[in-house]
Amino acid sequence: MTTSTRGAAKAPAVLVLEDGRAFRGRAYGAVGETFGEAVFSTGMTGYQETLTDPSYHRQVVVMTAPHVGNTGVNDEDPESGRIWVSGYVVRDPARVSSNWRARRSLDEELERQGVVGISGIDTRALTRHLRERGAMRVGIFSGDALADEAALLARVQAQPQMKGANLSAEVATKETYVVPAIGEKKFTVAAVDLGIKGMTPHRMAERGIEVHVLPATATAEDIYAVNPDGVFFSNGPGDPATADGPVAVMQAVLERKTPLFGICFGNQILGRALGFGTYKLKYGHRGINQPVQDRTTGKVEVTAHNHGFAVDAPLDKVSDTPYGRAEVSHVCLNDQVVEGLQLLDQPAFSVQYHPEAAAGPHDAAYLFDRFVSLMEAERA
Repeated sequence: MTTSTRGAAKAPAVLVLEDGRAFRGRAYGAVGETFGEAVFSTGMTGYQETLTDPSYHRQVVVMTAPHVGNTGVNDEDPESGRIWVSGYVVRDPARVSSNWRARRSLDEELERQGVVGISGIDTRALTRHLRERGAMRVGIFSGDALADEAALLARVQAQPQMKGANLSAEVATKETYVVPAIGEKKFTVAAVDLGIKGMTPHRMAERGIEVHVLPATATAEDIYAVNPDGVFFSNGPGDPATADGPVAVMQAVLERKTPLFGICFGNQILGRALGFGTYKLKYGHRGINQPVQDRTTGKVEVTAHNHGFAVDAPLDKVSDTPYGRAEVSHVCLNDQVVEGLQLLDQPAFSVQYHPEAAAGPHDAAYLFDRFVSLMEAERA
């Protein structure tokens, strides 16, 4: 990725998809070039949380909402220490930030962090294209990076695919850190960081949990060195088929029957640990308005998603696994994709979406309470 100064922010730009379709617009944020997997997010709010979600590493995010940036950027809402998206695509960027917490514009923040974007294109047409053709490699080019479209297309097609990408260690913490419980400490949880968002340990801390956040490369010995009451596996980027290390660690946790909770990538890790396969979705689920049914209660939740892979587990039966019986606990009502798993003979469950959802909705926050209940029952 290369960048230049803000003076070129209105420079011509072009977005080139790997199938040859191109969209011309204006530079937004940094000027230069960037590559990634083109995906779309249906959220109308919470763009700052989206940008800083490590699960978007190596992805170029297309916003389906036409007007983006009107609340600017503040210093309280980031989910991590930096923007992780590879590129950003919006139709109509706000000209003025209008929020009492805003410290700078979204355009300024994208440029400050070197994130190449494009604006002024038909994001509805681009989204429809991705829905029909599937998520695919893409490049955004502006300034000195502009060239003949055939040459740009060749560069896009030379980029690596998301399928087969092993990315969690690239975004995870390198050193263990502790998020203290808020108020009285009730439990200790070891959280394996595969791309964790800052709100996740905070939601646990609100429930009296001291959270030890460990690197993606943590071993079972590292986990049990903190004497945990429960173990958590976080969200993260990449193809779960590459995550042999975390799968082996989770299997060690399941062997010891420690209360276990996983979200997103953690759900896919649990699926693999139980013997199920995973597969790449055509265009994935991304946004904050996805309907999911909790099959244990029948309740329907509106939930926040960011996943391009899913677990291949049977919806219509209880499965036998090396760790006891397992069933699909949650399902997406749009397409019947597996959105949660639970073991019936020991305290372990997972969901494919974000119960912490800092930008909302908060329908799924009860899942942290369910995790607490497992630890309480185990202690009793």
